[in-house]
Formats: sequence, C-alpha cells, structure tokens
Amino acid sequence: MTTPHPTAAGATQNRSAIPSHVWRGRAIVLIALIVFAFSLRTAVTSITPLLGRISDDIGFGTAVNGVIGMLPTLMFGLAGVLSPGLGRRFGIEQFTFVAVILTGVGLVTRSFATDVWSLLITSCIALFGMGVGNILIPPLVKRYFTDRIATVSTVYITFVQLGTIIPAAVAVPAADAADWRWSLGMWALVPLLAVFPWVWVVRERVRTRRSMADLPADARPAAAPDTRLPVWRGSIAWGLALMFGMTSLMTYAMFTWIPSIIEDAGGSESLGGTTVAVFSAVGFIGTLVAPTLCARFANPFPFAILFGLCWLVGFSGFLWAPLTAPWLWALFCGIGPTTFPMALTLINLRTRTSAGSSSISGFGQGVGYLLACAGPLLFGVLHDATGGWAVPFGFLTATVGVMLVGAWFICRPRYLEDQLLGEERTLGEERVV
Repeated sequence: MTTPHPTAAGATQNRSAIPSHVWRGRAIVLIALIVFAFSLRTAVTSITPLLGRISDDIGFGTAVNGVIGMLPTLMFGLAGVLSPGLGRRFGIEQFTFVAVILTGVGLVTRSFATDVWSLLITSCIALFGMGVGNILIPPLVKRYFTDRIATVSTVYITFVQLGTIIPAAVAVPAADAADWRWSLGMWALVPLLAVFPWVWVVRERVRTRRSMADLPADARPAAAPDTRLPVWRGSIAWGLALMFGMTSLMTYAMFTWIPSIIEDAGGSESLGGTTVAVFSAVGFIGTLVAPTLCARFANPFPFAILFGLCWLVGFSGFLWAPLTAPWLWALFCGIGPTTFPMALTLINLRTRTSAGSSSISGFGQGVGYLLACAGPLLFGVLHDATGGWAVPFGFLTATVGVMLVGAWFICRPRYLEDQLLGEERTLGEERVV
C-alpha cells in the first residue's frame, strides 16, 4: 500500500486535532524558542579557544582538556535519556523553562571557577540545561507550529548554529578586552533574556490546562495524551539514533583533529584554525536548506547519500593531499553534516504527536550523542596506535556507511506511532504500517 506523504497528511491531521487556544501567542513562543536555541552551544564553543589561558590560571593539563571536550556529548546524551520522562512528569514547557535557568546558572557560576572540579561541575550544569533544550525544542515546535514545521525548524536550527559560531569568534577578543572569566560569563545573558518569554509560555500553558480541566468531560477538545512510547521497538527511532549519532561523531572528530592533520602535513597553526572556520561556516549554510528538503520530498534519502559522498570526498582530500586545497576539503566535509538538521527536522515529520516527537527526540539524540562521545577519542587513539591518518579516516569512512543505514530507516515516509501500533497489532497478523 502506498504510504502518504507524512508532511502533508500529518499537518492536516494535527491541525484539525489541535484546539484553537493552542495557537494564541505563537509569536512569543517563537521568540522563547529561538532565544533559548541561540544558547544551546555557547557553553561548548566559548571555552575551547580559551583552554590555554584557563589551564594556566587554574592549573590543569591536556587530560582535563580531553574531559572538557567529551562533556558536551556526554551531558547531551544524559539529557536525552532523562528529558522525555521529566517533560511528561512536569510538562514540556515547564521543564524547558527549568533548562533555561540551569543553562544561565551554569554559565554564570562557571566563570567564577577556581579549580578543576568547580569548572567541570558548573560546565555540566550548563551543558545539561542545553541538552534538555536539544531534546524538548523539537516537540515544542510540533505542539505549537505543526503547520510550519520546516520554516520554524529552519529558524531555530539557524540560531543554534549562530550560537555555535559567534561565541568561538568573539571568545579571544573578549578575553583580551577583559579576561577569560568575563568572556565565558557574558553568555549567561542569553538564557537570562530567554527567561522573560518563557515565563509567559509556562503561565499560558498552565492557564490553558486549568481552563480545559474546568470544562465538562464531553466538552473538552480531544488531545493526544503525553504517554511514554516504546520507541526503541521501532526502526524509525534506531534510524534517527544512527543518523544523528554518526553525523555528530564525524563532526566532533573533525572539529577536534583538522588542525592536527594540517599541522602534521606542514601547515601553520593559523591555516588549521582557518580550515576549521570554513568547516563550521559551510555547516551553517546546510541548516538553511535541510528542513525544506525534508518537507518537500517524501523520502529525502537521496540527499543523505549526497551528503555522505561529500564526507568521503573531504576525508580523501585531508588524507592524501591535506595542503593542496584544505579549504576545498573543509567545504566538502562541511556539507556532510547537513544530515544533522535533516535529523532534527525528521523528528517532527515522522511523528504524529508531541508525545511521539518528545519520545523519539530523547531516544535518538540521547543514544546518538552517547555514540558520538567515541568519535574524537577513538580517532586520536587510532592515530597514536598507527602513527598515521589512514586508519582513523578508514574508521570515519565506515561511520558514513552506518549513518546512511540509519538515514534509510528514518527517511522512509512513515510515522513512528503507526509503526509501533503495527508492531503491537501484528502478532501473527499481516503488519500494517
């Protein structure tokens, strides 16, 4: 049986199922989402350019640098495991508001760190808050902007990318103008600004729930319950985890090791830094097109293949001719992570409800980020063990294959809820998905 296009069918169904009161104040909701989205990477990219200064001041070595480098994926993965359940327990809006506060508190207190442990603990607080935002923003987009998923996804992912690039660019100038503590702490202003619209969002959500509870049972609008879904039983969720995880693994590995690859070939430190900047900038462009591709094409898997091939071209260039055209190889590698915003968009395009979106977002990003932890570390271990870059790039080449397997499952035009229902109903029956 031909499967309907999830985007069109789902938008029609969800738009008719959601009561009109949900759409009030969407402009404020959008502001709340994009301001918080801007802060979702600031704790990561604001600190890495300053690690030398911070280590000189506080006193730690390269081992702690490695731990700091692994904390983002570790805390994002932990947030992926915990956020769906806590969102069901306390409400998605309420727990996202808590995440905004945790992010701001972590960023402020980190700037006052006087030893390694205080630096690590406060970083974990900020990163966990950001990880919760990673997980719960997609279901919030699903809840409030079902008819504009591609557009709103493009907007919020763009602000995530801006929050990745800008802190890294201004970290050193800000530290030169004041000190590293000011350079780190000033990013707490972003979640502080997000507090004000989020107070309104939470207040309106609570008010709406109370008004609905006061209605007679037969007068209440039908709504999908925020129940826990066994997403691990479906290939859609595992496809998302592999696509998201392998993309993140390769991206973090290249962020970490491009400068070393360039310098090992005889290039300068500045060339390595510029090459990383090109890699980051091209990735930003991908966020502008990926949501639209996913929304316009019922099965965007051919684009995932194209982006996988771009990874392979970039890997080949960095391995065999790193100084011949490093910016070109960075360009190809920068196109590769377009599967990251694709994955974030497909979270909503492959689910019917905000409960489904929350569940698959937590599972896919949680498992994905935990898998991504191994990327930079294993790439470096393989390089140290072999004394060259061929085996590490062979590892990343295999990772592209795993990513495409995951993309094949998540890109197919199906809904998560339908797949889970089909599996539950077809013990001995013909599967209906």
